[in-house]
Amino acid sequence: MPNNLDIWAFLLVALGIVTLFVLFIITILFIYQRKTFEHREKVTMMEQNRTQELLKTQIEVQDQTLSYVSREIHDNIGQVLSFIKLSLGTLANTDNAQIKIDESRELLSQVISDLRDLSKSLSYDGIKAAGLINTIKFELERINKSGLIAADITVEGDPYTFDEQRELVLFRIVQEAINNALKHANAQKLRVSLNYSPKEFLLSIIDNGDGFYIGILNKPEGGGLKNIQNRATLIGAMAQISSVPGHGSTVKITLDPLKQHSYAAASFSNSIS
Repeated sequence: MPNNLDIWAFLLVALGIVTLFVLFIITILFIYQRKTFEHREKVTMMEQNRTQELLKTQIEVQDQTLSYVSREIHDNIGQVLSFIKLSLGTLANTDNAQIKIDESRELLSQVISDLRDLSKSLSYDGIKAAGLINTIKFELERINKSGLIAADITVEGDPYTFDEQRELVLFRIVQEAINNALKHANAQKLRVSLNYSPKEFLLSIIDNGDGFYIGILNKPEGGGLKNIQNRATLIGAMAQISSVPGHGSTVKITLDPLKQHSYAAASFSNSIS
């Protein structure tokens, strides 16, 4: 029969094993809790960073919209009103006052029309009422009337609608791409293409302008293209910008209609699409 010393030795070994097992469990739980806490901190920091990026992008979009309004008022409406003022100021010293009045009346009608067009292009309600396709068509008609560029639109697939914010941002991207083609690319032709499929929406804006090196995106003159990237990110879309000097530029915006709002990256390349 085992003596008392053997029994105590067995009990001490068993107690040691149990103690080690308990310490192992406690250590595992401690490591798990620490990892969980670190993960939560990391997720919280990521959410904060995303929120900051979202706010930054929203501010940039607002700033660009205000800049667009300012340019439209200064370049178009302001100049026409100044001409009307000068024309009316010479009525007393001219024999063809009625002609001047008629011209001023026509110019005022143009200003009213331009203001109405500008209002429609900035309004959520305008896009909601007309839809993205018709709003883009309306904008291209306005551009074509100016004679600065020949623009057209193609639509493929069965069109569907997005929420108001996404459709407004998509329209702003089209406006930004048109502005780049007019002011920087010296383009004569521009095509906007909308392709609707159940799993993917693709918006393409293609011009035949001068093109550029993608490295320009890191310079101040590449701000318009960065705005396109920021706006795409705002609605969870993928922005792909490609260009080769002398071969025009292509902006492609890809959006999953089934996904909820999320963040996405953008890619850029010097290649001919």
